[in-house]
Amino acid sequence: MRLDLDYTSPTTQFTYDLNKNTSFKKDSQNYINELNINQLNTLDNLSLLDIYLSTSNVVEPHYHQNSSELVYCISGSAIVSILNPYTKQLHNYPITSGQVANVPQGWWHYEIATVDYTHLLAIFNAPTPDVILFSDLLKLTPANIVAHTYCLDQNQWTNTLSTLQPSTFIGPPSNCNRQPIQNQYARINNYQSINYQQPYQNQTQPRYW
Repeated sequence: MRLDLDYTSPTTQFTYDLNKNTSFKKDSQNYINELNINQLNTLDNLSLLDIYLSTSNVVEPHYHQNSSELVYCISGSAIVSILNPYTKQLHNYPITSGQVANVPQGWWHYEIATVDYTHLLAIFNAPTPDVILFSDLLKLTPANIVAHTYCLDQNQWTNTLSTLQPSTFIGPPSNCNRQPIQNQYARINNYQSINYQQPYQNQTQPRYW
């Protein structure tokens, strides 16, 4: 409960329609509705994104500097990819209806839908989910700094990023003519399916599906 809020005030909010706050929309099948303290002032260190995706659409690589993220699959299926900063390994977690993947605060991650009509709920332990997007990092870091740091051709780097739009959120762009990466789904699903765990029978003997 928020200690700084007057719960007797007529401005206190206890309900909200997420359909009224679409924070990003690529098209009718790929969009994000957002709920945070700005829409519902009784929220206490809690916010969420209501995410709708069609096949091969990606919530672009990003991280949340102020919160963890619990990704719950309502319907459809998706792969949640997380870069573990301690092991330097990228883990791919396929989830479908009723399954979750947890992303610790500040960890690099992204989600890709593997079927149409995928519906994800991303829940955050913060009043608003701050985010750093890969498209913003790529676009806003000066080309001469990148070229110098990594010994790259500056003109090639500039040309490569010339059509990149910052704050992509859901990719690929609608005008992209590249083939989707569906043929990689089977490999990714097989790679990490063992990571799903059933509840512990005891604290030392975890069981796996």
